[in-house]
Amino acid sequence: MSKFRVALLQLFPGSDLDENLRIGAEACEKAKSMGADIAVFPEMWSIGYAFPESVDELKAKAIGKDDGFVTAFASLAKRLDMAIAVTYLEKYDPLPRNTVTVFDRFGNEVFTYAKVHTCVFDAEKNLTPGDDFFVGELDTAVGAVHLGAMICYDREFPESARILMLKGAEIIIVPNACPMEINRLSQLRGRAFENMAGIATVNYPKGQPDCNGHSTAFDGIAYKPGEHGSRDTLIIEAGEEEGIYLATFDLDELRRYREREVHGNKYRRPTRYGLLTRE
Repeated sequence: MSKFRVALLQLFPGSDLDENLRIGAEACEKAKSMGADIAVFPEMWSIGYAFPESVDELKAKAIGKDDGFVTAFASLAKRLDMAIAVTYLEKYDPLPRNTVTVFDRFGNEVFTYAKVHTCVFDAEKNLTPGDDFFVGELDTAVGAVHLGAMICYDREFPESARILMLKGAEIIIVPNACPMEINRLSQLRGRAFENMAGIATVNYPKGQPDCNGHSTAFDGIAYKPGEHGSRDTLIIEAGEEEGIYLATFDLDELRRYREREVHGNKYRRPTRYGLLTRE
C-alpha cells in the first residue's frame, strides 16, 4: 500500500534567522530518520511568527525566495531525499507576504503559496495577501502525490480547501500559528470530510507566543467498507509540548474512497453558487 508520511514539526523557534535555520535543519534530519516523505514547518518559521511593531522593521526581516535561508532547505531536501515545506516572511512589494515554499525530494520548487486570508484585523494588517491557491504533483518514494497548501486563517474559509480539492489536491498541508481549540479543530475535520482530502496542520508548541500545540492530521475517510457508520477521521493529534509528529496517510485507501463516495465534487451545482464570488 502507498503510505505517505508527513512530519509535523511542532517546534520552538530560535532568536534569529540563523538559529531558525539550524533548528529547522536538525528537525528535518530527524524527520527523515523517522521515515517522513515531507517535513512541514509551522507558520512563518523564519521569524517564529513574531511581528515587529514598525512596518520598516517588518520589511527588514523579510527575505526573498532566493535568500540563503530558503535555498538551504532546497539543498537539504535534495540531500535527505525528502520534501520540505518551509515557511517564511517573504520580501514582496509593497508589503511582505506570509509564505510557504514546497521543495520536492530533488530540491526542486513545487510551488510557492502566499496566505490569501491574511489576518487584517491583527498583526497581519501590514502584509500583502496572496492571490491564488496552488496544487503541485510531489514526486515521492511511494509515487506522485497531489499536494496543496493553505495557511492558518485560510482554514476558516471553506472555499480555500474546496478550491484546492477542485484543483486535484489529495493532501493539504496547513502551517499554523494560533491556539488550536475545539472549534478550529472542528473546522479542519470539516474541511477534510467535505473534500475527501487528507489535511495535516502544524502549529507551534504551547508558549509560542499564544499557541498551544495540538498539530493534527485528518485523513478525510469517513466511511470504510465493513465498518458500521461513520468514523472519526483524526489520525494524529499532538499534545502541547514540542516534538516531531508523524502522520501517515494511506493514499490507496483515500483514492478508492474518493472513487466511490459522494462528497467533494460529485454532485456540486456550481451554476447556483454565483453569490460566493460577489464582493
